[in-house]
Amino acid sequence: MNFPVITGVGAYYPEDILTNDDISKMVETNDEWIVSRTGIRERRILKDKPTSYMAVKAIENLLEKTNTKPEDIDLLILTSVTGDRPVPCTANIVMDRAGLTNAYGFDFQAACSGFVFGLEMAKNYCMSGRYKKIILLGADKMSSITNYEDRNTCILFGDAAGCVLIEPSEDPTYGIIDTQMHCDNSGLENLNVKNGGSEFPLTLETLAENRHYIYQEGAKVFVKAVKGMADVCVEMMERNQITKDTLDWIVPHQANKRIIDATRERAGVDESKVMINIQKYGNTTNATIPLAIWEYEGQLKKGDNLIACAFGAGYNWGGAYIKWAYDPK
Repeated sequence: MNFPVITGVGAYYPEDILTNDDISKMVETNDEWIVSRTGIRERRILKDKPTSYMAVKAIENLLEKTNTKPEDIDLLILTSVTGDRPVPCTANIVMDRAGLTNAYGFDFQAACSGFVFGLEMAKNYCMSGRYKKIILLGADKMSSITNYEDRNTCILFGDAAGCVLIEPSEDPTYGIIDTQMHCDNSGLENLNVKNGGSEFPLTLETLAENRHYIYQEGAKVFVKAVKGMADVCVEMMERNQITKDTLDWIVPHQANKRIIDATRERAGVDESKVMINIQKYGNTTNATIPLAIWEYEGQLKKGDNLIACAFGAGYNWGGAYIKWAYDPK
């Protein structure tokens, strides 16, 4: 039997920092207002390069850390809402530039829930027995679809990429143990990028109306996100007989500190058991969960119980129970 195990993690974030004070010069806001409502103090911005640049850098970091040759990778699953081009898929570009010469790959999009949805995919590809080294990668250049004249959204988003290496193991004790995904179309008009698809093709008129940028009804999304992330976290705990004492880490999507706190409180755990880096990077969409694991990797121990959870546009949300497979390297 091929049990899917995470054997390494990599990430990349740009050097350029956009602080709350910088944003206060663009729109009517201030550092205290942003921090109190989101927990964000700064975010990273990628200038003059596409999403694939960050994706390649994250893969290079992963391969170096795990002493893996690029040609040994046989599958790349890339989740992003800001691919380089509508066609071809960004995975094609990334595989070429990262030297993954023996891999096949594809993009998929599930908004901010993409990485958790991807864990479900990677788990099943691994269990098929055909794929031995799978990279699951989340990367987004959210600055490319953010309107810096819209106070409701420009304070939230940053750019980054993160990835994990997933390999088969004969030991069922560790790995991606359980997953659960949900979808609900009631949020279609509350969080979206309306322009650019087949329903609303790009025109000069729609560009002038800024409909190619991300749009959000914050209050409505917040209520649904709190419930979705908290519910799926508890669902994973109950289904796998994990208590607040045996849960070692919650790995939440970094969308809003208040949503993270609500999820933690519902699980009944202290903040010391929650991976939080939203203050430094903001919401990097598909990169938030692997970026958090990457930052906290040195604190993880073999056998730790992790629950990752996310909520995204659609609405969609999901959770994954991971039994960590290695000690700090």
